[in-house]
Amino acid sequence: MTKKSREYKGVLFEESIENYLNRESASICQFLHFLCIEDISKYVERTLYTNKSWHFKYNVSSMIKLFIVMCFRKLSYEKTVSSLTEEEAILLSFYDENGFIKLPSGKTLHHFVKYRLGEDGLKEIMMLVGEKILSLTQIKEAKIDSTPLEASRYDKHADYNPHYQCKMDKAHITMVGTYPIFMTHTNGNASDSPELIKHIEALKEMNVDIDFYSADGGYDSFLNHADIWYHLNARPIISYSSNAVINKEGEIERIDHWVNKMWKKGGDIHAKIEDKLKFLYKNGRYEQIGMYLRNKNIRDNLFMIFFKKRGECEPEHRHIKHTVKFDIREVRVESRELYSLLSFVAYQFLRLTELQNCMQGKNSVGRFF
Repeated sequence: MTKKSREYKGVLFEESIENYLNRESASICQFLHFLCIEDISKYVERTLYTNKSWHFKYNVSSMIKLFIVMCFRKLSYEKTVSSLTEEEAILLSFYDENGFIKLPSGKTLHHFVKYRLGEDGLKEIMMLVGEKILSLTQIKEAKIDSTPLEASRYDKHADYNPHYQCKMDKAHITMVGTYPIFMTHTNGNASDSPELIKHIEALKEMNVDIDFYSADGGYDSFLNHADIWYHLNARPIISYSSNAVINKEGEIERIDHWVNKMWKKGGDIHAKIEDKLKFLYKNGRYEQIGMYLRNKNIRDNLFMIFFKKRGECEPEHRHIKHTVKFDIREVRVESRELYSLLSFVAYQFLRLTELQNCMQGKNSVGRFF
């Protein structure tokens, strides 16, 4: 049976998002009409709101979709609200029980983002969206990389990074396939490697199921190899330097030596290699496990084939920056992490909309305004 469109208050609601995609251009609000986030909005109401009824003057899912519109259109709070047509307000469900349009002010949207959600709230939403993305995809490989959040060349508070030759902060992003799952924010010259454990802990909390986790040489350390393998049950695919050598402590003979040396704690040299490595990890031999895993990568002729998947990071980072404002220009120093998170979460929601509606290709939002 063919699906039919429906009309409300003179606004045509298509039953399928494909009907909007066939047009040369369409409103981003029409796209977001097909985003289902009732579970996330209920969580926000329970955890980030009080029980006072006046806090629920506007539907939470509508407010979330409105800040996505703001990030997508790259407008201020006030201009975002004033940019909405009556049709767009209805698509975002900004109407009361009598059918009258009821839009928040720019100040109300600002208060919702900065004080009601804040950095902590956005981090919680980021985790929830990450979990929803993971539940909708069967991709078994993840990757992490950092990207510059560019600042003005005259910014006194941003670090100058000689590699990127600009003043900047950094965003460290984990993706599963090409879907953004988790982000951390640091200053522009922060080392990449220490950020990895935060991403591992977040993925573990999301109950991620992956086979590989890849990263470039900036994340190369024996500890990172061991943490990925132990906590995520995934193979670390981390680039190693051209002069990397086989570490003797990572060889089976030395692993057996240390397992046997701790026999009183339960070490068993006749156990499977996975059980030996877990035993050593639990007893603090992290670097030795990392040496074993890196030795394995050095010897594997297929390593570079696995590592090529990490090449998806940079095109995806460029797409984020093209789609939303993902930089720190003209942002107060105390608000930079907040607005970097806001843009990242908005982009997550856009990719989630694609997944929920079985849309192929991340460029689908390019035809919306």
